[in-house]
Amino acid sequence: MIIFLRISISILFLGLIDWYAYQAVKTAFGSTLATRLIYWGLSGGMWLFLLVLVASFDRQSGPHDPLFKWYAGALTLLLVPKLILIIGLLGEDVLRFITGLVHKVSGSEGAFWPERRRVVSLIGLGLAAIPFAGILHGIWKGRYNYRVIRQTLYFPDLPAAFDGLRITQISDIHSGSFDNREKIRYGIDLINAQKSDLLLFTGDLVNSRAEEMEPWMKEFKRLKAPLGKYSILGNHDYGDYVEWESPEAKEANMQRLYAIEAELGFDLLRNENRRLSRGGDAIRLAGVENWSAGGVKKDGDLETALEDLAPEDFTILLSHDPSHFDHQVVQHRQAVQLTLSGHTHGMQFGIEIPGWVKWSPVKYRYPRWAGLYQEAGRKLYVNRGFGFLAFPGRVGIWPEITVLELRRGASPASAKCLF
Repeated sequence: MIIFLRISISILFLGLIDWYAYQAVKTAFGSTLATRLIYWGLSGGMWLFLLVLVASFDRQSGPHDPLFKWYAGALTLLLVPKLILIIGLLGEDVLRFITGLVHKVSGSEGAFWPERRRVVSLIGLGLAAIPFAGILHGIWKGRYNYRVIRQTLYFPDLPAAFDGLRITQISDIHSGSFDNREKIRYGIDLINAQKSDLLLFTGDLVNSRAEEMEPWMKEFKRLKAPLGKYSILGNHDYGDYVEWESPEAKEANMQRLYAIEAELGFDLLRNENRRLSRGGDAIRLAGVENWSAGGVKKDGDLETALEDLAPEDFTILLSHDPSHFDHQVVQHRQAVQLTLSGHTHGMQFGIEIPGWVKWSPVKYRYPRWAGLYQEAGRKLYVNRGFGFLAFPGRVGIWPEITVLELRRGASPASAKCLF
């Protein structure tokens, strides 16, 4: 009964959105048979497609079922432009009501409920077309629109032999979402083309199951870095978001994921660190398991990861969730000069214009959600992610390959991060 009630309320709500949005179309183009057939034909066809998807995907897997991404994409494409459209209509209807009320109270001539103005509906439709085009582009092109972001970071205590060290960071691969081998091959080639000394991966190799990576092993094995490839786990790597037939099956999946990381050539850091040597100097590379400020897994153990470090050691920390930086890293007694994170994906939706605007809805959940941040002399870089999850696209927040060059010395006054 409760399920039936929820479905009924959802259908009523979605039906009202569609009916209300149609008012703008009717005002702009007239209530002709052609208008009705085109609008309701397209809208009805999309709803039918969504119903077929809902009936087809595995409910136990939920958002991690391969079909769910197409459901999320279709629903976003169907609803977001209409919601933007009806905001304009609602504003006009409030003004119509106030105007009619004034006419009624004052006794002046004029209809109590004035007709909608065609120009307002046309403007609303024009505004709704912008996110529609953006979402369509994000699904068609944006999810594989890899962008290389280069940033020079300055540290007074960086050992001299590591002056000029180049690090490529990737994060949030989410291999279970991939569906285009040519684009993935291009992304891998782009990573290798950076010719960095060190390759660091900050978690979420899969959506939930280790087997998701197996079709893509050949491509990711091609990743190269002379000083090594290191990785950590992200919240999705633990398989916590799907139902397993037994605890043993979940553990077997975890063991397979560890094996895949090794087969790819990654040194997986699980609350531990490595000493990297170069020209007689050394730095420490530490990595923790996932630690999130919210209700997500907290297996990360910073104390264990840093336990054998000397106070003077220059340290780079890999921690999947950027909330870890504020809650534990910033105030830790051991100086952690640079933390690399991912996790947020920039919500795969937002607006970024270098030097002018940087916004995504995810900022209200994660204040440090993309790019470079600094607190108490310690730096955090949050990668926007290599892959995508649930929504099969990216709108304004493109998949990222980060190249960080570490320099010894104070930051020039002119040095700044544009993203």
